[in-house]
Amino acid sequence: MKKKLNPNYHKRLRGEASKSWSDLPFDLLNLVFERLSFADFQRAKSVCSSWRSSSRQCVPKNHIPWVLRFPQNNENSSCMLFNPEEKDKLYKTQDLGLEFAKSSCMKTYGSWLLMQNLQSNLFIVNLFTGERINLPPVESQFGMTKIQSPVFWIDEKTKDHVVSWARSKKCVVYSKTGDNSWNKIPKSSGCLDMVYKDHKLYFSSYSGKVKIFDFSGEIPQQIVIDTTRKSTACRQPSLSCEEKHIVPPLVILKPIDYSVHWPSIDATNIVVTVTGDVLKVVKVWTYWSRSWSFRLYKVYSLGFKQHEQVYSLGDEAMLLDLGITVLANDNDGIRRNSIYFSDCKNTNKVFHFSFETRKMERLHKFDCSSVQLSSSQWFLPSNSLRHD
Repeated sequence: MKKKLNPNYHKRLRGEASKSWSDLPFDLLNLVFERLSFADFQRAKSVCSSWRSSSRQCVPKNHIPWVLRFPQNNENSSCMLFNPEEKDKLYKTQDLGLEFAKSSCMKTYGSWLLMQNLQSNLFIVNLFTGERINLPPVESQFGMTKIQSPVFWIDEKTKDHVVSWARSKKCVVYSKTGDNSWNKIPKSSGCLDMVYKDHKLYFSSYSGKVKIFDFSGEIPQQIVIDTTRKSTACRQPSLSCEEKHIVPPLVILKPIDYSVHWPSIDATNIVVTVTGDVLKVVKVWTYWSRSWSFRLYKVYSLGFKQHEQVYSLGDEAMLLDLGITVLANDNDGIRRNSIYFSDCKNTNKVFHFSFETRKMERLHKFDCSSVQLSSSQWFLPSNSLRHD
């Protein structure tokens, strides 16, 4: 004989199930939050006050880069965001104010942007919360000067920060939390590119030298690089005969600029890998195919100066705009052994280059007819929203 159920049984089950969502053990919530992407993490913490409270103690995976797209007109103070895990979907940020609309983004770190206003002064702003940190004035100390290769770091909890940039080719300056002016780093002229990671400033000069400055103390200290290890490849990167697409001479009345047909070096950057190796990245433009290719050279590893060509990134992906590599998972929307970058000449476009296929492709063509966009940058969203 079947057991007769209480008529209120299903209602009681629904009530208990509803209640259980907010009463899940903290350890179990931790396991859930740690497996969520940045976007899903923000959605999950909105379920209830209990989940929001638990989320503040969790660190979800955040190694998936997003694309930040800036408006073209100065009256639009919001940005568009694209998450590779959610194809064909764009998000819009909150209104970040009039000064943001009239400023240009110099660099990103997590969910923070380093901005330069019309007076050439710098400030840091959080993309999601709108929180702002003013930096020492640039114009009053240096006059109208060109800011090159800017980098910065900020602690999400304490808001301690470091900002550094190059005064053209003259020197590199920096400012830390509490500074009222910019400080000069000795022997830092001729800066080509910089990366800041793990409290270290990686500096590359036009002469090919790589220097590392330790910022963990009160005053930056240069780290001595051992140059006794012999390089496996001492030759500077040059275009091979095969790549040059040699054209036989022609008898003509006026000269032809063959540089438009041959591959040419478009830019040289440095990138710090997950393990702390320093790579020199040579970006090559080929006119006839209208595409970029890349050559990588390891110039520093484990305290030693090196110069050997690298042909694969393995399980890492390079975010050239940020100067770093991240562990990649093809299933998460970012492909391993690849370079993600934006076009500095047409900054509304973002690209992907695969070392496996040696081919470049443009990523994610959106219908943005309602919003005119001027530039795009890759960035790694941080979890600063969990501290609200």
